Amino acid sequence: MPRPFRFGVNLLEPAPGREWRAKCRRAEELGYDVILVPDHLGMPAPFPALVAAAEATERPRLGTFVLNAGFWNPALLAREVATTDALTGGRLELGLGTGYVRAEHESAGLPWGSPRERVDHLRHTVQELNRLLGSAEHRPRPVQRPGVPLLIGANGDRMLRLTAEHADIAAFTGARAVPGSASGQLDPITADELDERVARYREFAAGREEPAELNLLVQQVVVTDDPEAAVRPLLERLPHLTADQVLALPIVLIGPLEEITGRLRAHRERFGFSYLTVLEPSMEAFAPVLRALRD
Repeated sequence: MPRPFRFGVNLLEPAPGREWRAKCRRAEELGYDVILVPDHLGMPAPFPALVAAAEATERPRLGTFVLNAGFWNPALLAREVATTDALTGGRLELGLGTGYVRAEHESAGLPWGSPRERVDHLRHTVQELNRLLGSAEHRPRPVQRPGVPLLIGANGDRMLRLTAEHADIAAFTGARAVPGSASGQLDPITADELDERVARYREFAAGREEPAELNLLVQQVVVTDDPEAAVRPLLERLPHLTADQVLALPIVLIGPLEEITGRLRAHRERFGFSYLTVLEPSMEAFAPVLRALRD
């Protein structure tokens, strides 16, 4: 039997307390299972935002999607994770990644390093978090046992291997970083390319006792009977692709409701994606899809 669907929304826009809490309550009303916060300069600070989300809601899990490991010292991060898990009543899910925006590191006065160095730092961070949070002597202590669920966002082989070794949730962006881009520009990958990445992950994960949950970050959602019109703005950003190629991207959901729900069921069958994340601008648009997939 396939895993049941689970749905997250990544909240990107900072807001005053009352407005932020209202936004989180709206996500809960719409049926989202997880309220997520990214880790970029200019966006909400993840841990206080999640504590505020917990105060405003009752049901959703709360997660980082994903922390930029280069911003964090592992010992200080362990304190943040344990405190946030306690303050949210054990609802935290910790998402980690290497970071992909060089300009943010430069703005923060932090080293950027090579891809190998960034993956090495993430591996060290994961190992230290496991050691610290797994110790009965560590203070504070997280509420969840055996620990806070770990999500890792990955695409390259070394990251997929790390994800297979440690993550409870394997997250796929459906895109790759554009070489040399300081702003973190991403280039979407095709369904066949994503198929290859998921298959590679499964090779690395073959020895796991428990399979991980697989997540896909969806970049664009438009429920419409006129997909050709809706896709035109995307063609300006992806001039090397045709309209049909953009509409076929796994991270793009544009079309009638029944077609979108059918595609997502097919994605679950083909790739194993049962946990789907959308970005804040698509929160309302995705709600009818979410409801239809629960039926």
